[in-house]
Amino acid sequence: MTSYDASFRVWRGDIDGGGLKDFTVEVNEGEVVLDIIHRLQATQAPDLAVRWNCKAGKCGSCSAEINGRPRLLCMTRMSVFSREEVVTVTPLRAFPVVRDLVTDVSFNYEKAREVPSFVPPPGVAPGDYRMQQIDVERPQEFRKCIECFLCQDTCHVVRDHEENKPAFAGPRFLMRIAELDMHPLDAAAEAGLDRKRTAQEDHGLGYCNITKCCTEVCPEQIKITDNALIPLKERAVDRKYDPLVWLGNKITRRRP
Repeated sequence: MTSYDASFRVWRGDIDGGGLKDFTVEVNEGEVVLDIIHRLQATQAPDLAVRWNCKAGKCGSCSAEINGRPRLLCMTRMSVFSREEVVTVTPLRAFPVVRDLVTDVSFNYEKAREVPSFVPPPGVAPGDYRMQQIDVERPQEFRKCIECFLCQDTCHVVRDHEENKPAFAGPRFLMRIAELDMHPLDAAAEAGLDRKRTAQEDHGLGYCNITKCCTEVCPEQIKITDNALIPLKERAVDRKYDPLVWLGNKITRRRP
């Protein structure tokens, strides 16, 4: 493959507004979209703002939308586009624009702080935790998350309904709650914290209608919907509507 000139359309602007600007830029074999954005900075648009760090698909910094699909710029190869195709790069739509391709994702960090952390088991010192491998494997998948927030961006509950943001944590943090709820040593229940109830009442689990759009854009191939959100919904429903659980809760409350 030889070098060729590609047509790029990149969003330029800030919080006050902006628009798409057309560029023609050189593409070489093996390059990714982030390479092209860097070439634009070096040759045509030195003030183009883009957030990036590792260029290895592990930091999650270079999240953007490419031809309308949330992707990592550093993991999207130019070879997936035809030479004649116009490649459009825009900022994440679900979050406020800071400038050009950089968005304000502080919403996600606010939601992260709202999720109660792991509760250590009483009487067990750090370093003495012991778990069976089968128990480790179930939530281990969710630890691969690089917090690129592509799942948050593509979730229509966040993306299309700004009014939902105060009451909805989004798939990344519902997955975090599911991970903690599955953790065999998490002692939240003993500490009086019902993660299933708080997921429903405080973090908006009921807003999720399991369209799997979050799973489709995850660069780590985490099965967010099937392995985290659906099981969490099932456990929350059991907790709320199972007559035996309801009766057990009533009996427990009556104890002196």
